[in-house]
Amino acid sequence: MSDTKTNSDTTTSTLDLTELDPVFAQMGAATVRHAGAVPELTDREKVFLQVVADVCQPALGLPFEMHVRRGLNSGVSTADIRALLRLVSYDTGYHAALAAFERLAEIEAAAGLPRPDTEPLAADLLETGPGPEAARALLVELDDHFAEHFLLQSRMRSGYGPGTLSVRERAFATMSVDVHYQTLEESFQIHIGRALGAGASRDDVRAVLRFNAQFGMTRAWRAWKALNAHLAQLDTAD
Repeated sequence: MSDTKTNSDTTTSTLDLTELDPVFAQMGAATVRHAGAVPELTDREKVFLQVVADVCQPALGLPFEMHVRRGLNSGVSTADIRALLRLVSYDTGYHAALAAFERLAEIEAAAGLPRPDTEPLAADLLETGPGPEAARALLVELDDHFAEHFLLQSRMRSGYGPGTLSVRERAFATMSVDVHYQTLEESFQIHIGRALGAGASRDDVRAVLRFNAQFGMTRAWRAWKALNAHLAQLDTAD
């Protein structure tokens, strides 16, 4: 969802949602306004979480376009969006991310935006190898090949440097994937830990769920139960 009406420059949608259904437009605007009021998240982080929702749901038509264009108006480049899609492809599946890349390219072309240049991955990152030991120990118990595949994905999305997402942004995005897909056990806990380790406060982490409520109340409800239980476990461990 987005605002009910936007202007007509090259980075905004001209559609008035009241043309689709005026009551739905009211409901959507009130929902977006309330969810978007959480102060702990930056505008950039909110755009990323909107795009993650569009990929996971999936909703790559009007919602995705609105969120990408809102990002452009907030200083989030399509290079940033591409970095986000590469990150979440690990969890959403490459087929879902591919559809989002295709749609993003259409939006770039329609807006006359150049295709961002990207440095290729180093060859050693395209092979299985060392990865997060805690996760590896858990996954080897399930299946050796699956553990190798997991480590390959981890290595390919481990790059840092100019133009990449911060650790906090990456953690919030992957937490959101867990909420959408209801993977609320080991992976959710790992991503919460990554956010806290990057300096996010517990209220910052809670804000991710508060913002995500607009994309599905019942999914957010279950995520809240998992988050509160995990934070209580951390308190006990302390």
